Amino acid sequence: MKKIVVLISGRGSNFVAIQESALREDWEHSIGAKIVAVISNRPDAKGLELAKNYGIDALCVDHKAFDTREAFEEKLYEVVSQYEPDLIVLAGFMRILTAGFVDRLEGKILNIHPALLPSFKGLDTHQRAIDAGVRMAGTTVHFVTAALDGGAIIAQAAVPVLPSDDAHRLADRVLVYEHQIYARAVKACVTGKVRYENERAVMDDQTALELTLFGQI
Repeated sequence: MKKIVVLISGRGSNFVAIQESALREDWEHSIGAKIVAVISNRPDAKGLELAKNYGIDALCVDHKAFDTREAFEEKLYEVVSQYEPDLIVLAGFMRILTAGFVDRLEGKILNIHPALLPSFKGLDTHQRAIDAGVRMAGTTVHFVTAALDGGAIIAQAAVPVLPSDDAHRLADRVLVYEHQIYARAVKACVTGKVRYENERAVMDDQTALELTLFGQI
């Protein structure tokens, strides 16, 4: 059984979307994979309760309990490693992970970023996209490296920026496609259709097409 560990900081909407896809498509039997744990850096994260409702282990490693980032990451690594995960999925995990953590798990960590990388790395992506006057915004699933939002791109969904958009409207429309593309990307990675080789995301043409979505106006 391929084991997936999800890291969250808040409501866990992307976690829920992935879990619902896993249940709907019966990943446990169809591809031999399941989410075995949800871990948050915040004890009040709503996603922890949602994980419990699914019967999934829900744990907290509170970053505020540690004096240094390195000490927090060492404990997080210890807790994650207990599950021997094949894939670690960041789903609204609002902590920047350093090389000391990610280098030990190279090619095993995924993140979803609410922009069409490599544009608009970092925060406030939707407002920055509107301010820049771009015609398309969207979301990107990528492998995690020590470079912020800089890992190899796995999947993208593009959404038109409308004249009536503000940051909240655009974010809501992008989120619909986040939920679709992330579940697809997780499935592709856990089944080996996407591989991390030489700092690149390697896949065939059909998989690449399946991992590209275009939102409708």
